[in-house]
Amino acid sequence: MLLFRLFLIVDAIAAAIILFFFMWGLADGTVSSFNILLWMALLGGTAAVLGGGWALKQKRQMAAANVVLAVLAAPTLLFGLFALVLIASGPDWR
Repeated sequence: MLLFRLFLIVDAIAAAIILFFFMWGLADGTVSSFNILLWMALLGGTAAVLGGGWALKQKRQMAAANVVLAVLAAPTLLFGLFALVLIASGPDWR
């Protein structure tokens, strides 16, 4: 249950970040008819992962729910770790 909650929180944070950049793109005009299908796939895939994980939990299939949520949570956690290492190490980019 703890792993499910961790994955759900990480996925919700990732979904909020994706939604933020989508709204920002709508505001400044970078989301257009040229790339709206990519955005809809990204938003729909994120919603499918969150909804699928929640639905599987409701059917008491915790292992399957964790696997579905891990599809989005694993890359998000790895990128967050990478960003944290970059910030902590203070690389010299010259």
